[in-house]
Amino acid sequence: MSTRNKLPGKVAEEKRPSLLRRFFRTLGPGVITGAADDDPSGIATYSIAGAQLGTSLLWTSLLTWPLMGMVQMMCARVGMVTGRGLAGALRQKFGRRVVLVASLFLLGANTINIGADLSGMADAAAMLTGFNSHLFVLAFGIAISCATIWLRYHQIANSLKWLCLVLFAYVITAFVAHPDWSAAIHDTFAPSWPKGHLAWQTLVAILGTTISPYLFFWQASQEIEEEKAKGRRMVRQRQNATKGEILSRKMDVGVGAFFAVFIMYFIMLTTASTLHRHGITNIETSRQAAEVLGPLAGRFAALLYTVGILGVGFLAIPTLTGSAAYALAETLSWKEGLDEKLRSARAFYGVIIASTTAGVALDFANINPVRALFWTAVINGLLAPFLLVGLVIVASNRTIMHGQPSSMLSRVLVGATALIMFGAAFGMFVL
Repeated sequence: MSTRNKLPGKVAEEKRPSLLRRFFRTLGPGVITGAADDDPSGIATYSIAGAQLGTSLLWTSLLTWPLMGMVQMMCARVGMVTGRGLAGALRQKFGRRVVLVASLFLLGANTINIGADLSGMADAAAMLTGFNSHLFVLAFGIAISCATIWLRYHQIANSLKWLCLVLFAYVITAFVAHPDWSAAIHDTFAPSWPKGHLAWQTLVAILGTTISPYLFFWQASQEIEEEKAKGRRMVRQRQNATKGEILSRKMDVGVGAFFAVFIMYFIMLTTASTLHRHGITNIETSRQAAEVLGPLAGRFAALLYTVGILGVGFLAIPTLTGSAAYALAETLSWKEGLDEKLRSARAFYGVIIASTTAGVALDFANINPVRALFWTAVINGLLAPFLLVGLVIVASNRTIMHGQPSSMLSRVLVGATALIMFGAAFGMFVL
């Protein structure tokens, strides 16, 4: 097992950073991935779950936090140890053809997700302004593509992640709406078996939007970008990770996963305490989704909802386009990276432009934006377990992982995640 060459540093004469400062320094790709997880598709899915089924699926938040965290950490470890993205590691084990098929499925699922996210964002903006939503889809698509190509993603993320704080409005609203806390606590800690096709379908959507395939590829690829930023441009320079680096990433991923699931819990609780309580079980428009924040924001509920969904949309869509581009680039040996110039990575950026363009085109099919957001989560829930099986196989391989495979506990938990997602899909189609 090789060890990383550490550049000679200064003698530690400076004052040691405080514990709080060191904690914030550890936060990086994991927190951004967690924030991107609460994308417009996630907000719509959790809102629909709360409206249709009340508090009965609150227990999924306790289930998905450790599972999501373990999956993301395994993806991060693959990137940190192999020096490659997830597609590159999968290609070493399964060959180019198999990974190319998986990458194309990922591209298709991501494109549908992009289209749904853009439609959801445009629908919210149209609700607020009264302008035609198609105009906003075009404007958002062009703006996101240009920003992704000409700006580094961390510049976008560091600015827009603060808009995600608007999502804490759901937390406050949950208390203002005076939910039935006894029922909420019971449904949180006493899981109930999903009853009927609708409940199983919603469970698949919740799992698919929290444990999303595009985030697997994104997490691993961002580890590579972090390494490149440190000057480690060659694969061999990036291989292996120190215990300290792995521990820091575990903390980073754990915080990001907690944030995502914390918001998920309160969106479902808030929607259950407002719409479901008043007999509104079908959310068809952004205006209905925004009414959830009425107890807190009153007539400003639409504004608060729109700001939140635009913030998470602008944060998440580059991860959707970028993850598919990274997967195809590694599979087909293209030059890759969001820090590369357009002229030097044309195929990589071509995927980003093509998937965004296709997503914009999907909006003109006049599909209900809220239902489209929900169904993209279902699609992700069906695709994810197959990729998880491949992930576990790669992360267990001592040769590919350069003698630093994932622990037995993480392999068991990620394997269990795949089985749970396969089981939910079986319940949706059969039970």
